[in-house]
Amino acid sequence: MRIIRYNQPVTRGYARANSGYERSPWAGLESEIDRLFTSAVGNVASNPSTQFPVDLYEDKDNAYVRAELPGISRDDIQVELVDGYLNINATRKTKSGEDEQSFIYSRSISVPDTLQTDKVQAAYENGVLTVTLPKREESKPRKITVAVN
Repeated sequence: MRIIRYNQPVTRGYARANSGYERSPWAGLESEIDRLFTSAVGNVASNPSTQFPVDLYEDKDNAYVRAELPGISRDDIQVELVDGYLNINATRKTKSGEDEQSFIYSRSISVPDTLQTDKVQAAYENGVLTVTLPKREESKPRKITVAVN
């Protein structure tokens, strides 16, 4: 969840009237639209080439992170688990004529302490990276029977 700070619109465009100052109905509209656009897509629009989408899901035994990285070689993907964060870094190299460009993609995901960090596995197939994070035995759900007297 992302917390968005509300900024009061700028009070511009006062028109002079007989009884004093009245506010124009269009005053502050431009700044309000800019604020809404920035809060909705500000992080993505500022640096679109460094983020990639990930899906997070779990079952009773594992948690999974799935990232779509089409066109990236398996050798250009690095997956690390450091200090409670899963770091995924990928590099895409493109050639156009004699020029070679490289785009660096990165994503950090916080992982809970209820996972077995020594048994993490990663697989890359058809442009999709799947990281499997096994849960510890004590954090797995258990069925408890209730005795009725």
